[in-house]
Amino acid sequence: MLLVKTKLAASSIHGIGLFADEEIAAGTEVWRFVKGFDLDLTPEELADLPAHIREWLADHFGYLDYHFNRYILPVDDARFINHSDHPNISPDYSLDSYGVDLSLRDIAKNEEITTDYKTFEIDNWLPTT
Repeated sequence: MLLVKTKLAASSIHGIGLFADEEIAAGTEVWRFVKGFDLDLTPEELADLPAHIREWLADHFGYLDYHFNRYILPVDDARFINHSDHPNISPDYSLDSYGVDLSLRDIAKNEEITTDYKTFEIDNWLPTT
């Protein structure tokens, strides 16, 4: 669940992005998984869904979190957060098993909110050891 005021707008990174609709101070909690609001599925549960829903969730708006091998779908507009190699938010898994996205620096009103997908997502981003 988004914990700050945001809005959607055209992104120079990719399609639609999530933008701050208020000043966000460094260290602010921006997003937190909330059971009963956000969706959490095992790979087996995802496999039981119709193909078009699997594609929508796994390929577009959700992600497979490699920290605990579950698909996460933010129900609100957090699903529009785009990737950046120089993000302004990042998950902190020491605060919650799902990670809490904290602002890494002050974020200006109307600035796009970005994260580094490699910090949580199983996909082509999966870190190598």
